Amino acid sequence: MFKNHSRQAAVARTVTFAGITHYYNRMEVVKENLLFLISTPYYLVIIGIEILLSHLQHRSLYTQKDTLTNLYLMLLNAGIDVLFRAVYVGIVFQFCFSHSLYHWPQQGWLYWLCLLLAEDFLYYWLHRFDHEVRFFWATHVTHHSSQQMNFTVGFRSSVFQPLYRFLYFLPLPLLGFKPLDVVFMYSATQIWGIFVHTKLIGKLGWLEYLLVTPSHHRVHHASNIKYLDKNMGMFLIVWDKMFGTFQPEMAEKEYEPIAYGLTKNLEKPNAVSIVFHEWRQIWQDATQKGLRFTERWNYVFGPPGYSHDGSRQTSKQLQANEEWPASEVQLIMDNEPVTT
Repeated sequence: MFKNHSRQAAVARTVTFAGITHYYNRMEVVKENLLFLISTPYYLVIIGIEILLSHLQHRSLYTQKDTLTNLYLMLLNAGIDVLFRAVYVGIVFQFCFSHSLYHWPQQGWLYWLCLLLAEDFLYYWLHRFDHEVRFFWATHVTHHSSQQMNFTVGFRSSVFQPLYRFLYFLPLPLLGFKPLDVVFMYSATQIWGIFVHTKLIGKLGWLEYLLVTPSHHRVHHASNIKYLDKNMGMFLIVWDKMFGTFQPEMAEKEYEPIAYGLTKNLEKPNAVSIVFHEWRQIWQDATQKGLRFTERWNYVFGPPGYSHDGSRQTSKQLQANEEWPASEVQLIMDNEPVTT
């Protein structure tokens, strides 16, 4: 009897999972196809215009190798996302939604506005931790490894991010937002995220106060010290202004020309090193002989640039040194009155 009951329970679980997966796949295809039909012509048009203007203005905005790398990383990311999405949407998000703390009476404009604000807010923190925790930076670094700035760089994905990104958005189904709507909103804001990867669009007037613009995102991709780890938002720039990570783009005469890429760029990247180089460096750093546990921990989960011996510096240390060079600090100390 117990065996039959166990068999029936197993069948029931299988049927439930199959039902959820079927529902997810059917609805997901409809929404994803709609978004694909809308976004694909948009991408082709803006990329085509940018390539044409790059040629007419004799500006080297594109290289063949960099563009192919962008597409390669996008395909790796998309493959992992497609394989894993049925799990985190059809099971994890669906479980949270079935235990949601609030049920929206209708899906009107307020529902979608709140979903947009909540999703963008949570993305800000996902993006910020990707920059401030080396374990996650090892995944996100691929997006910043290009020394170009054009629309195809927006497709230069953080390959393994789909494996943990969903954790940041768990509050949304718990707040009553439908799992498929969460995925749809994320994909929709990604369209804006592609648009801001360009050198050709200047500042956008009053929109600079509200939205993430190409000017803001050029700062984000810069390897100049003042610009490191700034402007983390996807759609709204207000989160950066609220939480202290905002930095406007400065004129070259005020600061210096923007340099894109990493503070130390890869010399000869290939299909493997472009994805795994930071993981390999983490392993080498954390397995050094004679380190204390806290030092090993910081090499993995501390900020990028951490070193136990001062041989490297984090972005905050670099920025502090740029603002107050050691020579100036020493001069101030030498001129301080001596008190007894």
